[in-house]
Amino acid sequence: MEWKTKRIEAILEQALLEDRATSDVTTAITIDPLLRASATVIAKQDCIISGLGSIPRFLEIYGRLDKRNSGRYEVISHPEMFDGVRVKKGQAVAVIRHNARVILACERVILNLMQRMSGIATLTRQYVDAIKGTNAKVLDTRKTVPGLRVLDKYAVCCGGGENHRLDLSDGILIKNNHISLGGGIEKVLARAHELRSEGQIIEIEVRTFDELRTALDNGAESLLLDNMSPSEVKKAVGIIRNKGKKIPIEASGGIVLDNIRKYALTGVDYISVGALTHSAAAVDLSMRITAEIY
Repeated sequence: MEWKTKRIEAILEQALLEDRATSDVTTAITIDPLLRASATVIAKQDCIISGLGSIPRFLEIYGRLDKRNSGRYEVISHPEMFDGVRVKKGQAVAVIRHNARVILACERVILNLMQRMSGIATLTRQYVDAIKGTNAKVLDTRKTVPGLRVLDKYAVCCGGGENHRLDLSDGILIKNNHISLGGGIEKVLARAHELRSEGQIIEIEVRTFDELRTALDNGAESLLLDNMSPSEVKKAVGIIRNKGKKIPIEASGGIVLDNIRKYALTGVDYISVGALTHSAAAVDLSMRITAEIY
C-alpha cells in the first residue's frame, strides 16, 4: 500500500479537518505545549491488523496543517508487526513518540481508521479460512463507504481476500439492470463485444439456467452466478464445463460464513462477499498515552 498518494492524503486530511484536530480546545487548555509523550496502540481483541501506515501519515499531515506542532516524531513497531499480521488481545501494535498535544489531537482519527480497516481484514480472514483447501478465492465488492474504497479494499487484501473492480471503469460487468434496460442478454453481449476496449473481459450476471445457457451461446467470457443455492451453482458449473468453457465462474448473493464452504466446493473460481466491507465490525483498539520523562 502506497500511503503517500494524493488520494490517501486527501482522505486522511479530511478526517483531521472533520475532527477539527488543530482546534482541540480541551488539549490546548490542559496540556503543556512542550510536553512530549509516548502512546502505545494496543489490540483489545484477537484480530488482523490493517492501517499501520496511516499513523505516520496522520502525524505528517497534522504537522502541515498546524506548523506550531510539526516537530519530530517516531512511530515504532516490532519488525514482525505489519499489515495482515494476526495479533492477540493485549498485544502492542505500535508506539508513537511525539508532542503530547499532537498525539491527543490525532488519537481518535488514528484509532477510527485502524479499527475499521482491521475489522475488514479480520472478517475477510474468517471467510478465507472458511474455504481453506478449496480452489475458490474470496472477492470483495463495491459496497464500500463512499470516499474510503481504496482503504476498504486494501484492508480486504490484508485479510487474504482479493479485489474485484475498484470502480466502474475497471472492467465490464453486465448486471441484471443492464440486461433489462439493454434489451436482453443477446443484445447487451453483442454490443459489449462490438464496443469493448482491447483486453477487456466481458463478465455477465445470470440468475437462471436459461440465462446461463443464453449467455454461454452469446460469447460470455466470465460468469457471475447470482443468488443461486450451492446445489444450483454446482449444476451451473457442470453446464459451463460440459460445454468446454474454461471461463472464470463467480458466485455471489446470500453467501455468509455458515455457507461459503458449500459454495467453494461447487467448483467456482471466485466467491464475492459484500459483507466484507459493508458489515465488518470495527476491531477494538485503544491508545495508552504517558508523558515522557527526561
